[in-house]
Order: sequence, then C-alpha cells, then structure tokens
Amino acid sequence: MTNAPVSRFAVPSLADMPEDIRARIEAVQEKSGFVPNVFLTLSHRPDEFRAFFAYHDALMDRPGNLTKAEREMIVVATSNANECQYCVVAHGAILRIRAKNPLIADQVAVNYRKADITPRQKAMLDFGMKVSARAQEVGDQDFAALHDHGFDDDDIWDIAAIAAFFGMSNRLANVTSMRPNDEFYAMGR
Repeated sequence: MTNAPVSRFAVPSLADMPEDIRARIEAVQEKSGFVPNVFLTLSHRPDEFRAFFAYHDALMDRPGNLTKAEREMIVVATSNANECQYCVVAHGAILRIRAKNPLIADQVAVNYRKADITPRQKAMLDFGMKVSARAQEVGDQDFAALHDHGFDDDDIWDIAAIAAFFGMSNRLANVTSMRPNDEFYAMGR
C-alpha cells in the first residue's frame, strides 16, 4: 500500500469534519471497508462536498433507462479521455462490480470502440465523449443517432450530464493530485 498523500490540499481529520460529512464517510467506510480518497479530499471544503455529492447521487442513482453499469461506463471512458487517474481507477472498480465483468473497465478505459459492449452502449459512449470534448458540436444528428438506439431525451440528458459532471470532477481530481485508493485496483477482478 502507498503512503503518499491523498491530496495536495489539507485533509481534515474525521473528528474535525461536520457531523453530516463524517456520518456519510463513516457509512461509506462501513459498506466498502475503506474511505475512498475523494471523500477525504473534498471534505477540505464542506459546502462543496455537499453540493458535489448531491449532484453525483442525483446523476448516478437516478432511476431511468441507463443501467448503473452504463452510467459507470460513461465515467470511465470520459475520465480516461480527461486523463483522470483517480476516476478511471475508482469508477473502473465500480464498473467491474456493477457489470459483473472483470475485463470491462480496462476495455472501456483503453478503447471503448473495441470493448465487448453493445452497439447501443458504443453510441452512448460516442455521445458522452463528444459532450466531454466537443459539446459545442452537439446537434440534432447526435440526438437522432441516440434515438435510433432506443435512447429517449431523458437518457440523452443523463449521458450529457454525467459526462459534463465528471469533466469537472476529473479536472478537480487532477488539480488536487487525488490518489486512487490501493483497494480500488483489485475490486471486481
């Protein structure tokens, strides 16, 4: 295991965190057996921690036509394009678990076009990547292509919102030098 800092910014001790943040972190630790470094890093700014996780949860836990694994695919593919080590590793672990597939995260991260995923999922990731890198180019043809694969407008919003949110998250993770927890590397393998 690594002893490198979690973040280049100060991380408060659990005892010094606001009660609601401490309770959330303890619940995650209880469930996973460790505290993902994103929780520690973002606890540096409690109001932003709350806003970040409220939007994260609204996007990633929202009922809809995208599965939880597909939502994670969007995160892994776009995070790789944004060179975010933390999100590729952490969400790759979650993707492996949700898809019940030990190979999928590596395939999606390296080149989703050659991954063992459906044409529908490739179209979803094509759009997510476009939103991540060239959102100004999104047009009616993109919506038509997604509609042809059975996505409705709410699904398209979800794909775009996940790609956009994680674009912000990737940039913040890179600026803070957020390190992936060692535990993530072996999860779901």
